[in-house]
Amino acid sequence: ETQTILTIHSHVITKNRRIGVTHSDPRTWNLHIRDVQEADRGWYMCQINTDPMKSQAGFLNVVVPPDILDHPTSTDMVVREGSTVALTCAASGSPNPSIVWRREAGEAIVLNDGTQAMTYEGAVLNISRVNRLHMGAYLCIASNGVPPSVSKRIVLIVHFPPMISVPNQLVGAREGQQLSLECHSEAYPKSINYWTRDRGQMIFHGANFEPEMLDKAYRVIMKLNIRAIHPSDFGVYICVAKNALGVTDGSIKVYKITDDNSIRISERNEDLMDADADQNTLYGGHKPSRQSKTSGDTMFLLHIFKGYKNYARDSGSTDGVNSSGHRRYLKDIIFWSLLLSVVYV
Repeated sequence: ETQTILTIHSHVITKNRRIGVTHSDPRTWNLHIRDVQEADRGWYMCQINTDPMKSQAGFLNVVVPPDILDHPTSTDMVVREGSTVALTCAASGSPNPSIVWRREAGEAIVLNDGTQAMTYEGAVLNISRVNRLHMGAYLCIASNGVPPSVSKRIVLIVHFPPMISVPNQLVGAREGQQLSLECHSEAYPKSINYWTRDRGQMIFHGANFEPEMLDKAYRVIMKLNIRAIHPSDFGVYICVAKNALGVTDGSIKVYKITDDNSIRISERNEDLMDADADQNTLYGGHKPSRQSKTSGDTMFLLHIFKGYKNYARDSGSTDGVNSSGHRRYLKDIIFWSLLLSVVYV
């Protein structure tokens, strides 16, 4: 390494204005370096021209706080869902800085092997098969023990077409009832969200309808508040989400609840309860004898047929055996017939 004379006695030889020398007493000489720079790192030697010559050397180590380089450090990125991303962070400093990644909002970082970590150490953060859960701000933090540490914020934006989920696709209501319908959508870029009826007519704010949108990042909760259900309000409602990458929708059917429906269900339950009571009376708490099997079976099956006949008359159905209620009664008859045949074998 080339040696350069800086001072002789009390005179500064170098043209570097940051170098100075002081002679405080006959036995002490001090070399001063102002505004120390990284280039000042190296060996320095003090020499006394005696016979023999004497010298002493010392090494000056200059530490430099970290600094993040604009290149090749990544900037904000926009990618399609399913692609592969490499976030890069480059930093200078002495000693060489270490790089740590973390998510700004505190979420875990999903690594390529499927594991999750709150931090990741390394200059390059690779993410394969990017999805919407990866979207957000990432912090690249450089530190080397020399304060201060520095960081850079890199935003990862993931584009994907809309997706809609409907918590309740079938909703019952009575006339005059207040009702709220709900759909959940996800999309980025942010979607245009609106409601329509099944014939395509769009629903706007009005006296009876109040569409409501609750946004959170790429998620939207779509609500349609109906102040009072009118006869014309029963039917299908469609929630729509649309962005530059696609369009999707979900449907909710609002059906009418009537007291007549409840009465029919109650009457059928009473019929079934009566059948249970008659069955207990028939058996009298003990197993009938083989001799009474034929008459007991006949009475019990006649009772089931009687319930079936009453139900068919009261329901007013014109569908015959094709209706769900009639099919249920026929299944009951077949079940009890098979059961009785097994019990008495």
